[in-house]
Amino acid sequence: MPDEPDTSPEPEGAPVSSIQDIDIQTEMEQSFLDYAMSVITARALPDVRDGLKPVHRRILWGMYDQGTRPNRPYVKCARVVGDVMGKYHPHGDQAIYDALVRLGQGFSLRHPLIDPHGNFGSPNDPPAAMRYTECRLDELAMRLLDGIDEQTVDFSDNFDSTEQEPEVLPARFPNLLVNGSQGIAVGMATNIPPHNLGEIIDAVNHLLENPEATDESLMEFVKGPDFPTRGCIMGFQGIRDAYTTGQGAIKVRASAEIVEDDSKTRIVVTEIPYQTSAEIIEEKVADLVNRQVIDGIRQIHNESAKGQTRLVFELKRDAPALVVLNNLYKHSPLQTTFTVNMVALADGVPRTMTLRDCLAAYTRHQQEVVSRRTQFRLDEARRREHILEGLVRAVDRIDEIIAAIRASENRAAARATLMGEQFEFSEIQANHILDLPLGRLTQLGRQELNDELAEKRALIVELEAILADDAKLRAVIREELLEVREAFATDRRTQIMADEGEIDIEALIDDEDLMFSLSAAGYVKTVTPDEFKTQGRGGKGVIGANLKDGDYIATLIHTTAHAYLMFFTNMGRVYRIKVHEVPRTSRTARGMAIVNLLHLAPEETISAVIDTRDYETMRFLLFVTRKGTVKRTRFLEYDKTRSRGLIAINLREGDELVRVLPTSGSDDICLVSASGKLMRFAEGEVRSMGRNAAGVWGMRLRGDDVVVAASAVQPGDEMLLVTDQGFGKRTPLDEFRAKHRGGMGMRAMRMMDGRGTVVAARVVAPEDEVFVVASNGVTIRIPVSSVSVKGREASGVRVMSLSDDQLVAAVAPVLSSSEDEE
Repeated sequence: MPDEPDTSPEPEGAPVSSIQDIDIQTEMEQSFLDYAMSVITARALPDVRDGLKPVHRRILWGMYDQGTRPNRPYVKCARVVGDVMGKYHPHGDQAIYDALVRLGQGFSLRHPLIDPHGNFGSPNDPPAAMRYTECRLDELAMRLLDGIDEQTVDFSDNFDSTEQEPEVLPARFPNLLVNGSQGIAVGMATNIPPHNLGEIIDAVNHLLENPEATDESLMEFVKGPDFPTRGCIMGFQGIRDAYTTGQGAIKVRASAEIVEDDSKTRIVVTEIPYQTSAEIIEEKVADLVNRQVIDGIRQIHNESAKGQTRLVFELKRDAPALVVLNNLYKHSPLQTTFTVNMVALADGVPRTMTLRDCLAAYTRHQQEVVSRRTQFRLDEARRREHILEGLVRAVDRIDEIIAAIRASENRAAARATLMGEQFEFSEIQANHILDLPLGRLTQLGRQELNDELAEKRALIVELEAILADDAKLRAVIREELLEVREAFATDRRTQIMADEGEIDIEALIDDEDLMFSLSAAGYVKTVTPDEFKTQGRGGKGVIGANLKDGDYIATLIHTTAHAYLMFFTNMGRVYRIKVHEVPRTSRTARGMAIVNLLHLAPEETISAVIDTRDYETMRFLLFVTRKGTVKRTRFLEYDKTRSRGLIAINLREGDELVRVLPTSGSDDICLVSASGKLMRFAEGEVRSMGRNAAGVWGMRLRGDDVVVAASAVQPGDEMLLVTDQGFGKRTPLDEFRAKHRGGMGMRAMRMMDGRGTVVAARVVAPEDEVFVVASNGVTIRIPVSSVSVKGREASGVRVMSLSDDQLVAAVAPVLSSSEDEE
């Protein structure tokens, strides 16, 4: 059996047990809450009134109390740290020294509060040890302490009740916003950026004059943060969010310039974002270059010295400088985001505050400070007035008073006589009369007493008026703030610029010429035009793509990296992507299947592709189907991107889309069929329709004939026609008169045995060049002038030699901007 518990009484005289049962969950919750509140209120968060955490406030008060004023010699930082640690801040000396150093760093605070002497560190290096550095209060710090000896703030006992320390400083300027604050508490954090002193004071004065001012009206004075390290703030939305909600993300960018000289191109950085350094940026960029994240940088030189930033990136020959700079902004600390979280203690409670909340709390604090100071000065003036009244009355009866004093046995008896019925002086007046110097008995001395009395009475009237009238009290605050502004405000350092938006991927890609190709099997790629050589008529060409058996190049477009590609499918839908989204490969590569880029249905294939960079200059899109239907729709109807595509045209059963033409609204349209017929009509004969319309007849066809090409033409144009067997010719379009739409068309090319059917027809000029692509991927680049000009009835000449069983698949123009012969 288990042992029974011992229930016998404790022996007489034994100590009574003090053990209590406490729920561990309750104890942990309460202990953690106590610890959290201690960290929040006594360590990590600043007070909204003076913008200081306890450690900073104790450092400034300790130096003030120690006499380390701006007009006195520097003292060792170790002495200040020791005095603060011993009297007010019972924490580690290194923590105090770190806080002291930050108060003196010009790159951390917009207006340092400590005048440093020695190595106080840099953005990349720590300060020297406290035994080597010296400090004293800065002139501006004295404005934080101004009036502290006039009962403007409450004092409390220090940690061991041997000293008194202020609970808050008078703060005669709004330090919380001027110098900002950062701190991490338990469950919350603060991150307030520094601001321009002049702007903040102007906003405070506006709020004093207009107590109902809103955040928006105050933002007319406070343009945004003003970082000590300068730089540029990009955009206004982050600032507006921070000031109206207390939270926001502000994009800060370095100031950089592209410099070209001596055949070299350099990017020179002279200002960097807040809380970073040239060394950190240099190290980060070097790593990005080594990992080939950023291309085009040859060397990096850090030429920063004497507090001035100069970071130079020397670029490789022919590297696009703007693209490199945008990549630096994108990937390196040359552009950072300052996350604003305006949390501060208001009435001892942490709150997220807007711009107006911060300024309103400061103005209330100043009203209390000035009221208490005015009351203190009023009490002092009244006490002095009372003394002066006694002295003046005593001088008028000086003979009687001297006789009474001489007759007194001692000072106490003389004081009692003066306070008696004969004279009726107060005790304070009696003591001052007994201390009255003989020099005050002269006529000059008596006049000085009367003048001082009059001065004190005038001062009392002024002080009483300030306390009685809130408007006068506010006027005093405004006047004193303007004095601070006049003495210490400087020009804004950080510029605020309109943000063109988030850095688009296009800003990181050079807008170069590219050849886009689409094969019949649906493989896409882009290559540079220089990979193709200009050859004479009848040449064999170069390999343009290694395609699978049975596949061939169906579409070849000369475009640029930033252009939109619009893919029109056989099902009458349109998809839109940028050219740079298409993978770039070598000339001989097959490319990527289009289904990796577009959400195509199982039976959906690409039947037409166009590119454009300006919707405004192209008013309409004209759709042409294989069975001769045409439809005209405003281009802006397609100025949108949807992953699942948009309806482009409602097709009749069995019909397919052949071509989509951007038109101006006044063009002539030419439709060319496989049998060599050409139908020309005015664009205006096709009325504008919506995206979902089916269209009208443009050209009527016989038998199995189909439309293979369509073009928008002007008077004087020439048409290049090419057959699938490699024959072609140029024909002036003036030989084809315009007719009403819906006709059968006119003969454009005589179809002879062995010369195939028309596969492509394009409007060209004699100085143009074209790509001719065979179904096996072979591509030839030829000048249009090498193709003979022939009439409507001619059959053409050979323009490309084909291997057995190969056909011409496509003809694409070469833009004049890329006619670089090899």
